[in-house]
Amino acid sequence: MISPQSSDRIHFVTGRLAEHSLRRALDRLAPQAGFTATVQVMPITVAALMPTDWIARRLTVPEGTTRVVIPGGCRGPLDPFAAVTAVPVDRGPEDLRRLDEFFGQRSRDLAGYGGYDIEILAEINHAPRLTQAAILDEARRLREAGADRIDLGCDPGDPWSGVGDAVRMLVAEGFAVSIDSFAVPEIAAAVRAGASLVLSVNSTNVAAAADWGCEVVVVPDVPATLEGFEATVERLARDGVRMRLDPVLEPVGFGFAASLGRYLDVRHRHPDAEMMMGVGNLSELTDVDSSGINVLLLGFCQEVGIRSVLTTQVIHWARDSVRECDLARRLVHHAVTQRTLPKHVEPRLVTLRSGRPQVHGQEVLDGLAEAIRDPNFRIFAERGEIHLVGAGLHLASRDPFALFKQLGAAGRTDVDPGHAFYLGYEMAKAVTALTLGKDYRQDQALDWGHLTQPEIGHGPSRAAAEAARHAVPEPRQPPDASPAA
Repeated sequence: MISPQSSDRIHFVTGRLAEHSLRRALDRLAPQAGFTATVQVMPITVAALMPTDWIARRLTVPEGTTRVVIPGGCRGPLDPFAAVTAVPVDRGPEDLRRLDEFFGQRSRDLAGYGGYDIEILAEINHAPRLTQAAILDEARRLREAGADRIDLGCDPGDPWSGVGDAVRMLVAEGFAVSIDSFAVPEIAAAVRAGASLVLSVNSTNVAAAADWGCEVVVVPDVPATLEGFEATVERLARDGVRMRLDPVLEPVGFGFAASLGRYLDVRHRHPDAEMMMGVGNLSELTDVDSSGINVLLLGFCQEVGIRSVLTTQVIHWARDSVRECDLARRLVHHAVTQRTLPKHVEPRLVTLRSGRPQVHGQEVLDGLAEAIRDPNFRIFAERGEIHLVGAGLHLASRDPFALFKQLGAAGRTDVDPGHAFYLGYEMAKAVTALTLGKDYRQDQALDWGHLTQPEIGHGPSRAAAEAARHAVPEPRQPPDASPAA
């Protein structure tokens, strides 16, 4: 991100296809961010295909320029620019729509974004069945995902003889640890080894809680009625035991709505008490991707003042719940403390749909086909079809197989097996983008929010960068579009 000064004169480098969109964006952004902009259009259609050394040989920096910005998708080191200008050269964003953020023009509502006050307890299920090495590996993964405390989930039956060793190991590694059990001997061994929170306490084990010397989580004897809950709270208060109150979240169909009501009721009766919610009872037990559930439940917790959540990530559709809860707690904290909608704030939680796709339009793609001189193809996904654009060629179909047949019928016999494999791979991504309403950009990973994996560039399309070295002057300027800068 760049924080420009009012005296900055920034020179932008782009290709022909993005020129109009870039100029339009800068007309709005430059006065807002406080800099003066100039634009150099290179003799190439798609800006991202320009290698940095090729740009450096053609760069013309206007007098008084304080910074040069090249497209973010351009490959290669920035070293070649040192030989042609003393002005700093930066890579901008890969998408023009991110120019505002690149220049620090995030909404005022996002100032200081990222704070939170909800603790995440991540449970390792069936911990007694795992080796210490497996427990440690899983604890590290959970901490990396955002967990603040590791909860060791015990199994009903005989007490876990190795609980003390497991807790000592985690504490020695710097983990805060809780023990998830009702068994008094198991809890006592865990607490002696360094566990600082007990899940859970009700009338069956409350008499021993004063001996543990640590914080506990109170649950009702019968969740649907809160039976025994107040009596346990009173006993712990009398014994001076620190506690968190958890009325217990129920799954849909088993009293979900009523259980939310009990959280509100307990908060009303205990306005200053610490509270906890086990969100896994909904995320693990509902056939739906977990991110939305986690955001809604943490939003409820933020508003009600529930400052800790317990989650698991066992079932496959909830296997990233800890990371989702970490992102969600920041989003809901921002929404509640800033009294602003949790919208257009945290794109990493939008994993299925992602941002609104860009649409170039028929005229722009036809113009691109006329302007291209190299043998490589550009692929677009818009208006319900995959568009394959090459020199003098613009084919479109929803079906990649039909598109490949069209390519053969058009007389393109220069597609070798490697190139065909590459086209198939890219068109499969394009179909996925069309199916889900995602934005597709050739040679770039589809946006899956926090699940996105970087794209590994392979295949014949990379030859387009070499072809850029032999680009010809532009025959005509295509109409306006919204491509990457």
